[in-house]
Amino acid sequence: MTVHDIVLEGHGIRLTPAHPDDAPAAWPLTDPALWAGMTTPWPDSVGAYADRVAQQLETPGMYAFTVRDAETAVIHGSTTFYDFAPAQGRIEIGTTWYGRAFQGGRTNPAAKLLLLQQAFDTWVLNRVALRCDARNARSARAIERLGATPEGRLRHHRIAPDGSVGDTLYFSILREEWPAVRAGLEERLRG
Repeated sequence: MTVHDIVLEGHGIRLTPAHPDDAPAAWPLTDPALWAGMTTPWPDSVGAYADRVAQQLETPGMYAFTVRDAETAVIHGSTTFYDFAPAQGRIEIGTTWYGRAFQGGRTNPAAKLLLLQQAFDTWVLNRVALRCDARNARSARAIERLGATPEGRLRHHRIAPDGSVGDTLYFSILREEWPAVRAGLEERLRG
């Protein structure tokens, strides 16, 4: 198992490298409805969640994070970088989920601001993509609220754990858009 060493902190949250040991605190925040829209089945036990994290850690080009409160270390959820292609200057952010108590607040904009700073300011990438199941209107709205630009719909692009075939909505943020996106996220976090 390969654990990365990236820790990102700001705006009251801390992103730490995901680890199977996080499962006992993270898994109780999940449920099948919360997991809807993911391409992987809901991990139906602490052990299944730990196995999922271990699998993420074995995936090349993936950096999985546990999202925590910066002061208390209480887990809010999880997010990842994946499909990292440094030679092409691009990466994707996704497989994000937050416990219901942390949805609609500061957690997602804060986490995305930290991830985007890593991508654009530290790694000096040209493009960050985000995607979601087209049936997941909540996720699509959240991605657009971040300041990402809708790019289109990939038809029959994903198979859900229940076997249904769905479309994927793609969004992106480009390097030249980053200053305005950053300003928008910082304003949201100040408000």
